[in-house]
Amino acid sequence: MNYLQAVQEITEVIPNIQNELKENRTQNSYSVIQTFTDQIKNMIRQNEKNILFKSLKKMDEIYKNGDIMLKNAIENIFIYSLDNYTAFCTEEYRKMIFSHISKDLQKSYSRQIYSHGT
Repeated sequence: MNYLQAVQEITEVIPNIQNELKENRTQNSYSVIQTFTDQIKNMIRQNEKNILFKSLKKMDEIYKNGDIMLKNAIENIFIYSLDNYTAFCTEEYRKMIFSHISKDLQKSYSRQIYSHGT
């Protein structure tokens, strides 16, 4: 899957993201994942659990089926900012969010957290 296919997948879950993705002059894996990550951040803050969990599942699918550029973008943008986005959540809500993230993405998250600063 390349970033154009990822855009199609993402717009199936969040139809209103299409305008935001079109506004972005530079469309590539990083810009698409940044826009998707920003949407997920807003869902977390607004406690929109139903669409949030569908979006996290879609992020997992993109990570699993995406090309190397998409995988790198997800690791460098989504995974990297996950701590920041969930910092002010209750422990219960944070655990619920992480329970909807695949084992592969959780491993990537752990690698980043535990290797940070080394």
